[in-house]
Amino acid sequence: MNSRPSPEAARRVRVRGRVQGVWYRASTAERAAALGLTGRAENLPDGSVLVHAAGAPAALDALVEWLRRGPPMARVEAVEVEVIEPASFPWPERFLDR
Repeated sequence: MNSRPSPEAARRVRVRGRVQGVWYRASTAERAAALGLTGRAENLPDGSVLVHAAGAPAALDALVEWLRRGPPMARVEAVEVEVIEPASFPWPERFLDR
């Protein structure tokens, strides 16, 4: 049983472009952790990266803005942001790079 309270807000973000093999996931995890967020970033078979993030709304907004640029080697072409219910995802204790 998970006794941790649900995060305040949550987002599901799909990032398309040159975002695999350029440290995008690891950089996302570092940025999200620095912002106090929990969640995970994972590569998808179609070459995109899927990010689930939860925490304070202002921190989520800052992460989404960063995701639009990504790390230096990335070339972000599209960012799709979906607001999700914080209780709809099993949030890890820290941000994971999977």
